Amino acid sequence: MRTVLMVAEKPSLAQSIAKILSRGNMSSRKGLNGTCSVHEYTGTFAGQPVRFKMTSVCGHVMTLDFLGKYNKWDKVDPAELFSQAPTEKKEANPKLNMVKFLQVEGKGCDYIVLWLDCDKEGENICFEVLDAVLPIMNPTHGGEKTVFRARFSSITDTDICAAMARLGEPDHNEALSVDARQELDLRIGCAFTRFQTKYFQGKYGNLDSSLISFGPCQTPTLGFCVERHDKIQSFKPETYWVLQAKVNADKDRSLLLDWDRVRVFDREIAQMFLNMTKLEKEAQVEATSRKEKAKQRPLALNTVEMLRVASSSLGMGPQHAMQTAERLYTQGYISYPRTETTHYPENFDLKGPLRQQANHPYWADTVKRLLTEGINRPRKGHDAGDHPPITPMRSATEAELGSEAWRLYEYITRHFIATVSYDCKYLQSTISFRIGPEHFTCTGKTVISPGFTEIMPWQSVPLEESLPTCQRGDTFAVSEIKMLEKQTNPPDYLTEAELITLMEKHGIGTDASIPVHINNICQRNYVTVESGRRLKPTNLGIVLVHGYYKIDAELVLPTIRSAVEKQLNLIAQGKADYRQVLGHTLDVFKRKFHYFVDSIAGMDELMEVSFSPLAATGKPLSRCGKCHRFMKYIQAKPSRLHCSHCDETYTLPQNGTIKLYKELRCPLDDFELVLWSSGSRGKSYPLCPYCANHPPFRDMKKGECPVSWPQSLPPKTGCPVPPGCLWCLSSPCPAPTLWLDSPAQVELSDTAGWGAPPGKGCTLSQRLPPFSILTVITGERRHMCLGRGGIFQGSQWLRVTQQHRSHMELMGIGCGSKVKRGNGPGRRPPGRPSGNDGGRGMKPSARRPKDKMSALAAYFV
Repeated sequence: MRTVLMVAEKPSLAQSIAKILSRGNMSSRKGLNGTCSVHEYTGTFAGQPVRFKMTSVCGHVMTLDFLGKYNKWDKVDPAELFSQAPTEKKEANPKLNMVKFLQVEGKGCDYIVLWLDCDKEGENICFEVLDAVLPIMNPTHGGEKTVFRARFSSITDTDICAAMARLGEPDHNEALSVDARQELDLRIGCAFTRFQTKYFQGKYGNLDSSLISFGPCQTPTLGFCVERHDKIQSFKPETYWVLQAKVNADKDRSLLLDWDRVRVFDREIAQMFLNMTKLEKEAQVEATSRKEKAKQRPLALNTVEMLRVASSSLGMGPQHAMQTAERLYTQGYISYPRTETTHYPENFDLKGPLRQQANHPYWADTVKRLLTEGINRPRKGHDAGDHPPITPMRSATEAELGSEAWRLYEYITRHFIATVSYDCKYLQSTISFRIGPEHFTCTGKTVISPGFTEIMPWQSVPLEESLPTCQRGDTFAVSEIKMLEKQTNPPDYLTEAELITLMEKHGIGTDASIPVHINNICQRNYVTVESGRRLKPTNLGIVLVHGYYKIDAELVLPTIRSAVEKQLNLIAQGKADYRQVLGHTLDVFKRKFHYFVDSIAGMDELMEVSFSPLAATGKPLSRCGKCHRFMKYIQAKPSRLHCSHCDETYTLPQNGTIKLYKELRCPLDDFELVLWSSGSRGKSYPLCPYCANHPPFRDMKKGECPVSWPQSLPPKTGCPVPPGCLWCLSSPCPAPTLWLDSPAQVELSDTAGWGAPPGKGCTLSQRLPPFSILTVITGERRHMCLGRGGIFQGSQWLRVTQQHRSHMELMGIGCGSKVKRGNGPGRRPPGRPSGNDGGRGMKPSARRPKDKMSALAAYFV
């Protein structure tokens, strides 16, 4: 029996699809990565009995990154990233071991059916899955087709079974357009980001941003926010005056009239009009009109409109709204939430989703009336050719979904019902009055048929008093005429909804990436989200945009990115060459990058006004190991220590607090140790600022410190010796192991590895003063051990640093030939050479070598 492997984009999606196709008759098991399940059942495929294996990935299998040294900021000129830096596809999440998992499940399979999301990103993941699975599948026979693509828009029995019946092929052009976007964003974003981050973080201490990033889409998005901020700051309010008249409609009611001139900016002229109208006691009717009008039902819902409403009406950020919509989709409550289309196909079954809502407690009456009286065809919108509009696929309650998901689901459902409802109809009455030489108007509205506003009450026509019946020539007594003084108001900060509209209008990002770009400028501390989901730029965001405008406005204007998006769409349509688009765009941005680097002083002038230099930022915390002056702790992101005397900056672990660690110093470089804590109950560990930034050993990564390594902790509890650079030299270490036997008791053991008990192998015990820190300073051992009797032939010199209140003392200890165990403190072992042992020993008063790091690294590495 042949095997068909089917792959979805998420584990929950795989389970839902397998349950539908197998009619619930399937067996499930966990895959080797522990995250993705495999659902198996038997059925027919291509007219033959087969075994189906349904599984999934977790989003993108692979990600694009630079090779080798090009990932290291300090070793590569950012300009090389545009063309010279090679890239590779590597696993997006190595912990999931997704490639191996796919290969294990795909081995021996005969067919593969791809159930990835039906958008450009989904097509790209299709080929990532194929790259992993095709090489280990069974060979084809006679050119038989083995790769299939399922296209669907919702997780319903009808849609999934229909997709299985009309399998197609994955679209390579759409996948290529995603590859092009990934490479452009990687090369352009990394080059600009690395340069400006290193340049500005090395000069200013209160930027409060761990990464000063640049993005071809992110930066124009920020530009819209700063542009509105600039309009607010440059706005100068103007005073204007309006006339307001009130007439008596009858004994109990009066009408407020609007002035046809609207407003006047000259007080004297406004006063003149007031004086002329004040003389009149009656308002004469000039004209009346009564007209029936309609408020149109909304267009079908697409992604951008959903995000706009979620932000403006539901108080949900775009990123959160998109994640919630995806969860509703995978659970089968709504159709695919990423779509640009606002037009239902003619053959779309509108009554099916509507019947699902017929018994819902909130809108059952409205739905039943529509099904009985007949639905109205939705308005014709834009057909992008991707997915149908977002549609509720089955009924749900707040108890099922939870409050957050329910609010979004409720809006999507009400919007759908509104699209198949009728327009709201109302009667608008208008009366035109003349009071002396001036004309005034009064308007009233009366609802005839609520239509769709019954299901969307917030869209209803505002209630206004009905106007009295009158005709031309009738008069009404004027009860009051007054002049009001007002001022023009500045525009408000952009709301997320307005920003989404601007991004869509200018072609910045896609329906799927728009929430990501907005979320990025918030996380990078370029804007803050104020009440009403308004986006207020920070000082850093403002300075960056103004700096881009000053150097090269096209870096922040939407025009160039919009042009790139059009080229990417042409790749997806097969009308443009992938390599040509990639090469041309990178060439343009490479030239802009070189000009930006040459002109960075222009942006730096703006930075100087808004931010403080490193030397003037932070508070003194710990002493530098070079000049022994206090370094300043800069808490603003990224947190770091800066020595103004040495002009050196040392980065620290982020997202925690730093304090001095018992005033202890690192024995390698004499820097004061600090203690990093992630919270009151979180983890904490000491570290040396210098070691964390300049790894002293080959197997250390930058950012680590030997003080914080697990093996740097004392082998036994209750040790008075602080964790330091003694124990961290243990593994791998060609030297004998140093370990603690009891307080102030150190043994030199011949046995490799930690935890070797005393007495196994040759050992030498030497009692030391309390609170001593030891480091080995000699080269290799001179002679081999002669036996287990505790006798050594050879010598191993140690440096002992004794910690006192305010100073350090050095003493030398060692072992020579025929040294016996158990010599007490203060006694010289037999055969121990005096003096410096030919230059290799140390006198108690000798100073610490200047280049300790080199000596230690040469020995231990």
